[in-house]
Amino acid sequence: MLLSAKRVSPGGKAYGLDMTDEMLALARENQKKAGVENVEFLKGEIENIPLPESAVDVVISNCVINLSADKDRVFQEAFRVLRPGGRFAVSDVVVNGEVPAEIRRNMELWVGCVAGALRDSEYISKLSNAGFKGVSIEPTRVYKLDDARQFLAAQGIDADSIAPQVEGKFISAFIRATK
Repeated sequence: MLLSAKRVSPGGKAYGLDMTDEMLALARENQKKAGVENVEFLKGEIENIPLPESAVDVVISNCVINLSADKDRVFQEAFRVLRPGGRFAVSDVVVNGEVPAEIRRNMELWVGCVAGALRDSEYISKLSNAGFKGVSIEPTRVYKLDDARQFLAAQGIDADSIAPQVEGKFISAFIRATK
């Protein structure tokens, strides 16, 4: 958030949101060290953002939305707090296509934060249902089977046998949309 604060327009403000006192205290400590004054850290959850309607120009997030159990609510809240013409610009893990449930569970163990990752088509649909337009998903990293080979072997899984079902299916991506 401190980097984002440097990119807002003159007189603008960046908001950081976290649900834990410990992370908010760390953020405020880092803010003080950096000498950044145009940031406000709020306690709350992404399913219920403690800001008024049409309060911000851009909503950003880095690999947090996939941790929420109620993504529809997250997208509705993002839409609510954005001004008309505002931008949704997040980085998240996305599942690119179909992956069998059993294989997905094993890959989730490896990647860690993919347990709640949406399929690409679900992400687009949910953002559109919340009212967003121009939804796009731009892959920034495609996780290869070789990235997980050692982990899978330790779990007793033959990586070569599942390769056709997972190769290129888990990606990190920029997801963008507008209100």
